[in-house]
Amino acid sequence: MKGKKAAESWENIKGIKSTEEILIPSDPLDRVLGQEEAIHLAKIAAIQRRHLLLVGPPGTGKSMIARALSMNLPKPKQEIRVVKNPENSERPFLEILDESQVNDEDGIRAESIGKLLDPENAPRNVAERLGYLCKSCGKYSLPADVTCPFCNKSKIEMGPNSNPFGDLLSGMLEAAMPQVVVPGKERVHTTRVLADGSEETVVFERAGDYIRMLDSKALTKRNQLNKKSNQKVLVKLNRDPFVLATGASETELLGDVRHDPYGGHDKLGTPAYERVTAGSIHEAHEGVLFVDEISHLGNLQRYILTAMQEKKFPIVGHNPQSAGASVKVDGVPCDFILVAACNIQDIENILSPLRSRIIGGGYEVLVDTAMPDNSRNRAKYAQFVAQEVMMDGHIPHATIEAVELIIAEGRARAKSDSQNNSLTLRLRELGGLIRAAGDVAVMEGAPLITEEHIKEARKRARPVEDQIRERYGSYMKGVSKDVSSAQKERSNYYFENEHLDDQMFN
Repeated sequence: MKGKKAAESWENIKGIKSTEEILIPSDPLDRVLGQEEAIHLAKIAAIQRRHLLLVGPPGTGKSMIARALSMNLPKPKQEIRVVKNPENSERPFLEILDESQVNDEDGIRAESIGKLLDPENAPRNVAERLGYLCKSCGKYSLPADVTCPFCNKSKIEMGPNSNPFGDLLSGMLEAAMPQVVVPGKERVHTTRVLADGSEETVVFERAGDYIRMLDSKALTKRNQLNKKSNQKVLVKLNRDPFVLATGASETELLGDVRHDPYGGHDKLGTPAYERVTAGSIHEAHEGVLFVDEISHLGNLQRYILTAMQEKKFPIVGHNPQSAGASVKVDGVPCDFILVAACNIQDIENILSPLRSRIIGGGYEVLVDTAMPDNSRNRAKYAQFVAQEVMMDGHIPHATIEAVELIIAEGRARAKSDSQNNSLTLRLRELGGLIRAAGDVAVMEGAPLITEEHIKEARKRARPVEDQIRERYGSYMKGVSKDVSSAQKERSNYYFENEHLDDQMFN
């Protein structure tokens, strides 16, 4: 952007007034600080469709890498639908449409809408029959107003040429007596003569405050859509290519068939195809399936492995007591890029076949917890502050002096992590410090985050354990002070009884 500077070196950044003047990279992967190896492999994964396992502590940018990778993928090209199977309703068909087919259908849908008219611009007899026009005073109101709000007379005329039963018998009476006017109808059929002398059917129907007019072309398009009514979109064409499946249940991950208390009965129940719901693995088709703390999925990892191998996975009802238990849709596509993340201590809990699949079709990366304290990386810290301000949307930008304090804080946190001459990459907590400083600035009405705001935020952004130690001297003393008298008595009671038991048995 014109007038903004790229964060290439600290010397380049020091000459500006605030982080508002820093250029934020257009590629989301270039917004990730440090993690040079992980970013490089993520760019490869986006082009070559490779899987990634990111290993490291929380707050080091693993989820940000996964999200940025998905934003580097091409737009999805397929829409997935289930279609009613007239011969076996419990085995719905699968239909996969490409972009051109979906766009053609959207065009038909747009043409089927017809034209919206103000009731005053519609033919008077049509407006009257649809309930918009009062025959007594000639003024317009909504069909919901059975009594005209202007003359207080009923819009439903009870004369010899009227239908006293309203919509109930309107179809029968109109067939026998075409001249009968039936106020308050939902839809009115008429004809009109075209320029070439031919006639066409025109339908007028209620549309809230307006009247919808459907000519023969719109009616044809609507009929085309009605032929596709026995289907449901499972996975839309226009969708987010990033799907978060952290902590997903079996049905959230794999899809399900909802229960119908009527058992899918033709007359009372909901058809089986309408009850099919996609899982995260299907919604991530052509995109990224991100699973943080993947080891916590336990045995569900096996299903992810199968989906990765086959690139398709059936949707079935998972509850044996449900009406959907016997419904199955085979071969639902799920060609996704898996980006999994975990802490170092959880590596052993990832299924070996799944890790083998990732290594065989992707990369494992140990993310960095710090980066060298040099001119380029200090400039990246300034870029990080600008990014946090942009993403938060509720705090002002920071002065360069405030950024210097953030850099000092990053240096101190890296040192406490046994990383000398480095800047921490545990940036989630550092982002919290920036937001806390921004809140202080907002409450003071300051246009920018300053050094004083950072210093004040340091006090407010401390972990509660540090606050307990400062107030009580130690964590255990804080716990003892927080216990109520009733809890103390109960603790003493148990202590005395346990002590008595010990004496009896000794």
